[in-house]
Amino acid sequence: MSSTCRSSAPAWEIFCRVVDNFGDIGVCWRLARDLAGRTGAGVRLWVDDWAVLARICPPVAAIDPGRGGIVAGVELRHWAAPFPLVEPAGVVIEAFACDIPAEHLHTMARRQPAPVWINLEYLSAEDWVSGCHAMASPHPRLPLVKHFFFPGFDDGSGGLLRERGLLERRTAFHHDRAGRADWFASKGVAPEEGALCVSLFAYGQPDLPGLLRSWAEGPQRMHVFVPEGKVMADVERALGPIRLSAGGSVRMGELGVHVLPFTDQDGYDALLWACDLNFVRGEDSFVRAQWAGVPFVWQIYAQQDDAHFDKLDAFMASYASGLAEREADALARFWRAWNGRGKLADAWPAFAAALPVLRRHAAGWCDALAAQPDLVTRLTRFCSHIKALPG
Repeated sequence: MSSTCRSSAPAWEIFCRVVDNFGDIGVCWRLARDLAGRTGAGVRLWVDDWAVLARICPPVAAIDPGRGGIVAGVELRHWAAPFPLVEPAGVVIEAFACDIPAEHLHTMARRQPAPVWINLEYLSAEDWVSGCHAMASPHPRLPLVKHFFFPGFDDGSGGLLRERGLLERRTAFHHDRAGRADWFASKGVAPEEGALCVSLFAYGQPDLPGLLRSWAEGPQRMHVFVPEGKVMADVERALGPIRLSAGGSVRMGELGVHVLPFTDQDGYDALLWACDLNFVRGEDSFVRAQWAGVPFVWQIYAQQDDAHFDKLDAFMASYASGLAEREADALARFWRAWNGRGKLADAWPAFAAALPVLRRHAAGWCDALAAQPDLVTRLTRFCSHIKALPG
């Protein structure tokens, strides 16, 4: 790692505002690393919240945000006011409509040729995505054109982030029984034969205490691994009065709860691979759970007027395609309950009974997604096409 930033303009630069939690920066850091590793070209990532970046990329903690630095081939810069005068990259990515600084837009407009300007949008399985993906939007005053790039699950979208070698590493982890046992041992756990291992990464979940009590009183031994985060207060309500911290464990009936320190992205992938069922949230962990190839439950980021349920239902309709009615209903009922529409303890037994089928289904879903070009492949092709256009 070096604390010196590149002076010349990189091929790519990404702008990221941390709106809430870790989803935005999680996606942008994965994208930046993948672009740097895949293309070998310079990549610059602008982030407004340096501390949040350091949570998922620990080497950042040693870097002066005023100077920036390079990690994993990516030039990291603190997005702060006043914005510095720097040469724009050949491709400028505005993540999730974060609004590139006006000073930089004007510099982009003076660059010849003008940079390719991409608005990387949020992930969705809704039908309208294919009609909006790759649309052009000329700037009202400057000689710049923004193109919208929508990640997605089919050929009408921009695909999903999947770095090279990811699935091979996951498969090797699954096949290495001793390595998986060592992973659990590093957390101070030795799961019993037949125990269900669950990761729990969630926003606040008011109905969680009832679900945890049902697990504690249920017929199967369970181990739940909870990374430090927002859901801890609900876990403590269920087990309390108690205070839990990283490294702590507590047993209640058939349920063991183990609190994990917040980890970097590679460590989180290993958690998903080690478990039999993963509760995930937002966008970044949602995609990584699909690459894990095991059953998962998605807590979507809540929007006003329950608009997020359209997005949730659109994905469930696609994901459940091919499932028998019983398993599809069990999945839909539990996922909706996890997102606040129903009682979790009531929906759990049918979902638990469906897990063997859902495991085979998750593996098949992962294989089908892996047969498609990934997001970086599609993005680089798209940007090359835009660069080749006249004018």
